[in-house]
Amino acid sequence: MSSPLRRLTPVPFTQVSFSDGLLAERQATNRRAAIPAVHQQMVATGRLEALKLQWKPGDPYTPHIFWDSDVAKWLEGAAYSLATHPDPALEALVEEAVALLVAVQQPDGYLNSYFTQVEPQARWTNLRDQHELYCAGHLIEAAVAHFQATGRRTLLDALARYADYIATVFGPNPGQKRGYPGHEEIELALVKLYRTTGEQRYLELSRYFIDERGRQPHYFDEEARARGDDPAAYWARTHAYTQSHLPVREQTEAVGHAVRAVYLYSGMADVAAETGDESLLAACERLWDNLTQRKLYLTGGIGAEHRAENFGKEFQLPNDSAYAETCAAIGLIFFAHRMLQITADSRYADVIERALYNNVLAGIDLAGTHFFYVNPLESDGSHHRQDFFSCACCPPNMLRLLASLGDYVASTTPDTLYIHQYSAGTITAEVNGKPVRLQVRTRYPWDGEIELTLDMPLPAEFVVCLRLPDWCPTPTLSVNGVSVGAAVHNGYACLRREWKPGNQIQLSLPMPVQRVTADPRVAADAGRIALQRGPLVYCLEGVDHGQTPVQAVALSDRTPLDAAWMPNLL
Repeated sequence: MSSPLRRLTPVPFTQVSFSDGLLAERQATNRRAAIPAVHQQMVATGRLEALKLQWKPGDPYTPHIFWDSDVAKWLEGAAYSLATHPDPALEALVEEAVALLVAVQQPDGYLNSYFTQVEPQARWTNLRDQHELYCAGHLIEAAVAHFQATGRRTLLDALARYADYIATVFGPNPGQKRGYPGHEEIELALVKLYRTTGEQRYLELSRYFIDERGRQPHYFDEEARARGDDPAAYWARTHAYTQSHLPVREQTEAVGHAVRAVYLYSGMADVAAETGDESLLAACERLWDNLTQRKLYLTGGIGAEHRAENFGKEFQLPNDSAYAETCAAIGLIFFAHRMLQITADSRYADVIERALYNNVLAGIDLAGTHFFYVNPLESDGSHHRQDFFSCACCPPNMLRLLASLGDYVASTTPDTLYIHQYSAGTITAEVNGKPVRLQVRTRYPWDGEIELTLDMPLPAEFVVCLRLPDWCPTPTLSVNGVSVGAAVHNGYACLRREWKPGNQIQLSLPMPVQRVTADPRVAADAGRIALQRGPLVYCLEGVDHGQTPVQAVALSDRTPLDAAWMPNLL
């Protein structure tokens, strides 16, 4: 489906495979260990049992307002995994979860296990805090993923009916609520539903939620009064927490709860792309610039304030109390990916790479069964990964990103193949109406030597654009072993020629160890450096330094730095 403002079309993850290396290993661990482990937690903590609507007061594991979203994200990740690696046992678990969710749906289309059985009288009375539309969004994403993986419409039809019901409740017409979600997510989910079904009404509902946000009189204040609460007693004290302090086109600073913000910005980018709304895109660009130039950790983490999972003030980036939630980095990747497709600008792909390798992948252990919710840049040694959390948004979010990593690798235009991320594997795409298979050989991110072999039935003329990472000042390029120059557009080296089957492109990205300093306005980093090699930011760990606390380690400006490959280290 064409989009008025989107220059690129992502190559679907089902057409990208990782053959070996870090990302292949992480995906394999996701399939083998993480998806089963999180499913076991869904069972053990009562999240799946809650869908049976048999809970009674006094029973253990009282259903929670966001449990449906946990199940939905697990289901979405499992569906993505099935799309690339069929697994009858996993498919049976998926279909069991689908059956439970469909059975929860009420005659009017409503689908929420908490409000159906715990507080049925409170439906839609507290959008600010109670996550109903957030859960609906994750359920919609799961339904789309399930349909795409299996071709079955069971869950898709149920969630389309739920979206149709939501559209009768919310909107600008007489008798409708002028509300919108306190925790954004449904905005981007509705665009996915629109792209899958072709039904314009889902795009319009997403646009309504975005356009209505922050208008006066403020809906969250009005609904608080309607349920007998004093709006002045709002625990967060400001609607900036939910990015509803201003209409979205008037917002210039990334504020409030970091996960909510990047989910909102992702939905804004989607609606801008689908509707051609230049003013909405301009707001996305302003917010992106503020976020990445004033509020982004070197690791790609966002969210400086632990207390409310918030962005801090500009250049407020503490290390020991950094929040840098795994979900926030995942949401940043979502936002960056959408902006990349709209603009074909490598700065968005650079942030995807930084957040993926240094914040997201740190959020899961090598075994695939323990997770970080919070990713501080400094710890006294007491911060450890856990097998699950009472607020368990991060583990299933990790699953769905890892299972769909191929989505972030490549894009096309009618005559161009863009490569955004580098990993050993295969990319299959269509360029100029002809099939192209690209074989990638590399040890990236441990090594910057990348070889791409083109495989087509016949010679064909098209453009190959390769991202030149922002950390690499001296890339070199050759074709069939002969050094070549290339036009550079928005951070991509672009080669146009008639390609023949078997042609090879060699991209060399030198990876010296780099000392990185922060903006001097970041007070927490005064007198400190970070060490980065290629896309990886390195961690100094006490376990490697005997009795010397890492806070006492100093590095001279004159000390030469080198890197050595240790194949058994991890």
